[in-house]
Amino acid sequence: MSHIRPPAVAGTFYEGNSQALADNVNVLLDDARLESGSSIAGETRPLPKAIIVPHAGYIYSGPIAAAAYARLTKASGTIKRVVLLGPVHRVPVRGLALPGADAFATPLGNINIDQSAIAAIKNLPQVVVSSEAHAYEHSLEVQLPFLQSVLDDFQLVPLAVGDATPAEVAEVLDVLWGGPETLIVISSDLSHFLPYQTARAADSETVHNILHLRGSLSHEQACGGTPVNGLILAARKHHLLPHLLDLRNSGDTAGDKNRVVGYASFAFTEQTDEQH
Repeated sequence: MSHIRPPAVAGTFYEGNSQALADNVNVLLDDARLESGSSIAGETRPLPKAIIVPHAGYIYSGPIAAAAYARLTKASGTIKRVVLLGPVHRVPVRGLALPGADAFATPLGNINIDQSAIAAIKNLPQVVVSSEAHAYEHSLEVQLPFLQSVLDDFQLVPLAVGDATPAEVAEVLDVLWGGPETLIVISSDLSHFLPYQTARAADSETVHNILHLRGSLSHEQACGGTPVNGLILAARKHHLLPHLLDLRNSGDTAGDKNRVVGYASFAFTEQTDEQH
């Protein structure tokens, strides 16, 4: 009997009705394409190997996440594996936790777990299994409807990241790196509950560090600092170039400006021969 991890934040972080959710995500993606001046037919930018996206409720961070997911349209039939890492918010864990599930469910349907990928990493000492860490974790779940909306057919490698070093995260990414069929998604917000202008300054510094591949982010700078630092380490090894796609905070989208949460999205692309 298969074990399916049910949605925990459908109806709160995003629409719980399948049609309303599909419509909402498609509007966010269409708006992001218009904002960037791209279209499905005219998209000529290099495809991301990895993206960093925020994970708040869609009303707050959905437009910023959509800026990254809209870049995947051209790869809808190419990407077959998504390695998804996000920080734990509720259940502490040592290392990187697999869910012990066969699939993740959302209102848009089920996503199968990539069992061959699980087999490739399950014996690494920093990889553990914790269904508890995944049960109510939103940082991974909120990415799934976006992925279901832009990709045709893919399998998932969901990792809830707790106490781990950048090297431990990078090792897992390296094992699963693959080719164009594999996309890496890192889920992280930026600063939390600072006044608007203070947050803008803090987040600008964090973005500067990411764009210069400086992987020493604290959890105050980014709640997903651990997986982001691991991606930065892997990006240096694999010669990826980071690009900022959007930078805003909840004061720009749907919240007041007294205590805001920062959001940014990035695409990491492989260097061409001319860029080496």
